[in-house]
Amino acid sequence: MRVGVIGGGIVGLAIGAELLRRGADVTVYDPAPDGTDGAWHVAAGMLAPGGESVFEFPQLERLLEASNQLWPEFAAALGDVGYDDAGTLGVALTADDVAEMAREWKHQKLSPLTGSQLRDLSPALSPRIRAGAYSPTERQVDPRRVVNALRGVLDGRFVQAEVGAVAALPEDRIVVAAGCGTAGLTGLPIRPVKGQVLRLRGEPGLLRHVIDGAADGRHVYLVPRADGEVVVGATQEERTDRHPTAGGVHDLLRAALDLVPGLAEHELTEVTVGHRPGTPDNAPIIGHFRDNVYVAAGHHRNGVLLTPITARLVADLVLTGTADPIIDDFTPGRFGCA
Repeated sequence: MRVGVIGGGIVGLAIGAELLRRGADVTVYDPAPDGTDGAWHVAAGMLAPGGESVFEFPQLERLLEASNQLWPEFAAALGDVGYDDAGTLGVALTADDVAEMAREWKHQKLSPLTGSQLRDLSPALSPRIRAGAYSPTERQVDPRRVVNALRGVLDGRFVQAEVGAVAALPEDRIVVAAGCGTAGLTGLPIRPVKGQVLRLRGEPGLLRHVIDGAADGRHVYLVPRADGEVVVGATQEERTDRHPTAGGVHDLLRAALDLVPGLAEHELTEVTVGHRPGTPDNAPIIGHFRDNVYVAAGHHRNGVLLTPITARLVADLVLTGTADPIIDDFTPGRFGCA
């Protein structure tokens, strides 16, 4: 079977690689197959199924957890993609921050930790931190390494092209996984949600765990890499521009330094702006669209985490026509567009 995948981001590439592994003849269409315009390039790579998304769309939790369980095998098959299972420390600076973060900790059934207990685990944390929790099931991966590995798997199967109409492609089945660009190809309600992310660099070892915290009402996450890079994110703005702002950078740096003062000595190496593909309910769209067309888009904040299960579910659907019931709540038809 010949399958065309529109979109060379992390989700589209993973779908293409899974279809190829199962014997399909795959072609990936992307206007810039070696580019860095996708949300994956900005993403920090937190694999955190118990975050805020489950409160917005409770049915999403089962999908997130199922994909999180697939990540160890998925990462191992790709090689060194920065996969790390040290876990996440949730932290809160003030009493109001504790009240905000406690909802997530309670939902995840995590035992609360005092500030001193947190600093025993991560000495770089500020002595001002009041409380927190440790989540051992949350992980991280480097999305840029994942994309490079997937590009290697699909080498020679890229067509550099801007697809204007799905019907113009010659393949037997078409998967539209073009992120925010999916809206123009399908009419599905996918909007760009702007996010600003910083990258700092210093001596390795300042942080071992991912830090997910609140500082004076500002939410921030810090994702440390083995080479000394720390990814700091992220703003969430209902805007379509790609301009970094002084306010966005200030808010991220202030919260990061409040939680981990030692980051003040790190070099600010990158300020990046990207767009998460959001839907009206901020849950993904996965499933059969119409005729020979399938959709995998709108993953919003969870694109990296949901990559393995999206690839598996879409490949099942395209090759066998059978849909796993786990995607019943995420089909294109829920918006009346299919």
